[in-house]
Amino acid sequence: MLIRSLLVGLLLAAAAGRVADAQSSDALLAARAIEAVRGYVHFSIFDDVTVSVARGVVRLDGRVTMPFKREEIGARVAKVTGVREVANEIQVLPFIGSDVDLRRTVAAAIYGHPAFWAYASMARPPIHIIVERGQVRLTGVVNNQVEKRLAYALAQVPGAFGVTNELRIEGAGP
Repeated sequence: MLIRSLLVGLLLAAAAGRVADAQSSDALLAARAIEAVRGYVHFSIFDDVTVSVARGVVRLDGRVTMPFKREEIGARVAKVTGVREVANEIQVLPFIGSDVDLRRTVAAAIYGHPAFWAYASMARPPIHIIVERGQVRLTGVVNNQVEKRLAYALAQVPGAFGVTNELRIEGAGP
């Protein structure tokens, strides 16, 4: 009976170790996949892609402005070492002239404000502006609650039917 209990304990410990290893490798894989997305040369402030990983399968969600971006981002992530499969659920935003103009207007309002000049000068500015049929969604990261509120207020431009603020505060978690 003692040997059986020891064997069961060892099997449970080994299984727990494999689960922890899988979670650890998924987290590492997610970091690599995120880097592949961020490093994509055509990824802009008007695109937003999220990455999740489970057992080596990478799921891509979000919105991009052009169909080729969806395909190329999926292909980049598929080349990341350790990726078993890519579920590319990225959607392409409809090409509507008023949405294109609205994206530019909101970007100018936010990144043209002195509080966001440091962000505007970055190679990869952290505030993303997604516009779909006149609806504006802000995603990405800012330093504090004041910046989050200010970006939201600045995004309230003529032509926007509504603004959703999904900005996260750096270091505050999801």
